[in-house]
Amino acid sequence: MYCATKRLAGFGRLKLPTLLRILPHAPIVLRRCYATTLLDLPALDRAWRQRWSDHRQREQQQLGPSHEQNGDGAQTADHMYILSMFPYPSGKLHLGHLRVYTIADVVARYHRLKGRNVLLPMGWDAFGLPAENAAIERGIDPAEWTRDNIARMKEQLELMNGTFDWSKEFATCDPTFYKHTQKLFLLLHRLGLVTRQRAVVNWDPVDKTVLANEQVDSEGRSWRSGAKVEQRPLEQWFFRITEFKEALLRDLDELAKENHWPERVVTMQKHWLGHTTGARYRFPLTVAGVNMMRYRYFDDLEIYTTRPETIFGVQFMGISPNSNLAKYLARFDPELREYLSTLSDSPEHNMQGYRIPYMRAHNPLNLLEIESWSKMTPLPVYIAPYVRGDYETGAIMGVPAHDGRDFAFWKRNSSSGEVKYAVTPHSNGTPPEIDGPYLEPGYMTELAGGQYRQKPSHEAVQPLVAQIQSKTELAHPRFKWKLRDWLISRQRYWGTPIPIIHCESCGPQPVPDDQLPVELPKIDHHWAGGLSGNPLESAIDWLNTSCPKCHGPAKRDTDTMDTFVDSSWYYMRFTDPHNKDDPISEVAARTRLPVDIYVGGVEHAILHLLYARFFYKAIMGELYPKKGDIAGSVVEPPHESSHEPFKRLITQGMVHGKTYLDPDSGRFLKPDEIDLSNPSEPKLIASGKPPVITYEKMSKSKHNGVDPTTFILKHGADATRAHILFQAPVSEVLNWDDDKIAGVLRWLQRVYDHVHKIAPAASDIGGNSKSFSGLEHFSKPENELNAMNEEQSTQWEDSKSVWRAVQDSIPSVTAAYDKIYPLNTAVSTLMILTNVILNNPGASQPVRLAATAELIRLMAPIAPAFAEECWSILRPDEGMLFTEGAGAQWPVPDGSLPLLKVSSMQCVVSINGKKRLVVDIPVKPTHISDGAELEAWVTEEILRSPEAQERLSTPENDIRKATKVFAVKGGGRVNYLIPKA
Repeated sequence: MYCATKRLAGFGRLKLPTLLRILPHAPIVLRRCYATTLLDLPALDRAWRQRWSDHRQREQQQLGPSHEQNGDGAQTADHMYILSMFPYPSGKLHLGHLRVYTIADVVARYHRLKGRNVLLPMGWDAFGLPAENAAIERGIDPAEWTRDNIARMKEQLELMNGTFDWSKEFATCDPTFYKHTQKLFLLLHRLGLVTRQRAVVNWDPVDKTVLANEQVDSEGRSWRSGAKVEQRPLEQWFFRITEFKEALLRDLDELAKENHWPERVVTMQKHWLGHTTGARYRFPLTVAGVNMMRYRYFDDLEIYTTRPETIFGVQFMGISPNSNLAKYLARFDPELREYLSTLSDSPEHNMQGYRIPYMRAHNPLNLLEIESWSKMTPLPVYIAPYVRGDYETGAIMGVPAHDGRDFAFWKRNSSSGEVKYAVTPHSNGTPPEIDGPYLEPGYMTELAGGQYRQKPSHEAVQPLVAQIQSKTELAHPRFKWKLRDWLISRQRYWGTPIPIIHCESCGPQPVPDDQLPVELPKIDHHWAGGLSGNPLESAIDWLNTSCPKCHGPAKRDTDTMDTFVDSSWYYMRFTDPHNKDDPISEVAARTRLPVDIYVGGVEHAILHLLYARFFYKAIMGELYPKKGDIAGSVVEPPHESSHEPFKRLITQGMVHGKTYLDPDSGRFLKPDEIDLSNPSEPKLIASGKPPVITYEKMSKSKHNGVDPTTFILKHGADATRAHILFQAPVSEVLNWDDDKIAGVLRWLQRVYDHVHKIAPAASDIGGNSKSFSGLEHFSKPENELNAMNEEQSTQWEDSKSVWRAVQDSIPSVTAAYDKIYPLNTAVSTLMILTNVILNNPGASQPVRLAATAELIRLMAPIAPAFAEECWSILRPDEGMLFTEGAGAQWPVPDGSLPLLKVSSMQCVVSINGKKRLVVDIPVKPTHISDGAELEAWVTEEILRSPEAQERLSTPENDIRKATKVFAVKGGGRVNYLIPKA
């Protein structure tokens, strides 16, 4: 037998990464009690990573440096670009990282085995606020902190047996990268897609920086300093993404075809783009008891609504306290003045309004000559704090029945609280029986009356608006977009400097190309002093420069770009990372892009993916536009570009950790507070009570985090990869349980033992096992089959069972790798195939060897080091599975399945619904039809069995006396109804 102990003895001499010397680990070593075969999975990982690395180095030496920099010459059809969303270098990988990178690597290895020229790069999304805050807290340069984190995370990534192409690696904080980010900014600037304008931003007066909305808490305070956030108008840079809104919406339908993009993501992007068909209504106003009737605002109060059909349910009008009308009225109304003064420190969601006692509004429906509508009462008018002054007209029509905020405001300010429903889920038009707003489409209620009653609400919009417009001119249809231009300015240091120079004489001027990149200056004193604010504003030597146009004194722009700008084009750079002159060459763009498969979290469904789509359309549409198929056709204008960066989007679910809670207090328990001596029955050390166990998002506060590095060093990367995939479908939440890896470890041990046991037979048989053809092997003439003795027939049937399982598994596993989301079924299918091979030791050696070889190749993308080791034992002369230029090595069905039909099957026999026995019977002949003929045939076949003859011989079990027979599954299950004596 092959001696694994000798082979593994040399693994300890391998030079290990720094991380392995730092982290203590106790690798799992599995042994059989009846053999000397040793399976040390962490040692296999180290050995094969070293062999893969050595092989790559030899290849690079043979090909030369130009191959690495210029790419290969493979045909475009052979290219496959697979990408996982690159990580922020926080310094430590978590299980969510491990899951997404495992999925990407498994898919990449699968396509490599199919002969594809796969690109699977890795890099670092290295700019951002966390690094700058860490620099201030630690007194070190953010570049130093970031580089240290990258080094640690790269060591962790290398432990997972990934096949990332590190020759393409870059970090977005590299000047060689952000030089091209600046070039792309200037390209968009030349195209008129960059503007500078004043915008109101969240300003932290302590840290002296702009905050994103997500960085302001519910009380309006900064997430970091705790200071009350101010709304401050600043000059800001914007990308004009709205110029591409039609193309961004149009092409979502193409992405949704064949589920290439998840429906959920497509829907989220459509909602974010927010293309709606709404209307502008004008509500005439009447004022009594005040001397301002000539003021122009009192003609009509104009509003915009995305739900024109709900005009039947309007119960009040709301005016923003920041509107010109509110400010004007306050000049004459002291009570309103006092009310407005109380709102300065009031949150936006304040629902206490001020009713204007002398003002009424009138529904445009009143002016139509329809009796039920003309009787509508005048509407009260309120100053409502939740109405934004900078949105549309600064006024709204309040429909409590169909808007959540309108409902809350009406309940707070109305004496009656009555709600009038214009839309209902009931097709007969009866109002919904709910205590709250109905927010969905539905059917028009009795309130609408006339031609609109019971009409689907979406069908009522166009004719209703048209009717009001034609009769009163108080309505106009309006098409609207929610999308706004992308604000990219950040008043922080750690980001890509905006390549603009400000000259008092010439205005803003682009930095000349030969002066790029504009690099971030070294400002060690800022970090050492723990100072807040934007240090670029005080970096005098860097800030002061000369105007590229008039050469007079000028200053650099001190804003840096939003980090989403980097992630909006990094995938393009991976295809041409060493290009010093251009962000990407035309050859690389046209042969490697777009990304074939993009893997990442659904939390990036909107901003990152939408910005990346905009960037790709703008850049590719300008630099390398598509041309029509017809000769002489016009090139697409950039803003109508149909370019899309990601053909397929795979969104994986989150990883939740096992969480223990105190059953009395609900407090999250630390690991050292739990007695896990019996993992199936954990208990609190203090009280002995069983804890409450849940699975929740991993966090430090819940003490449920798992260090993937420690786990890999203990169980091996391949077992960890298989465990990650096996526990849940890719799109679903993975409830992480350390203990469940035991099943994966047993499976790998069984395969490993089997390989060692069967390997000597491979050398005995020689080349026959390597060129095995099931189609040839099982194409025996009938006379040979009939001449077989019992032992030969048994071996023949066992061989057919094994090879049938192989032929069934190949398309099943292949489909799982292709579809990606059901990768968990690939693992389960491989486990079933393993059982069939091991449970049929009577199959012929050529069949078992060929089946084992196919099993190893099928599992290789999931467990690459383990598969390589098994392959080297079984086929020592054939080289490695994962080598460049090895060609297609993926199993394909050999056409033998029609020859492998089952000749017998199990039949479950029941009498009066109670199972009596299970017997083997022949497979139903094709000439036997269902019904009475099948019932008679299966009864006779059952009674041929000696066991059936013995157990069905008594009168109460005589199946021939059954009054009714129910045979299903071709005779696989039969129930006989026999009257009791």
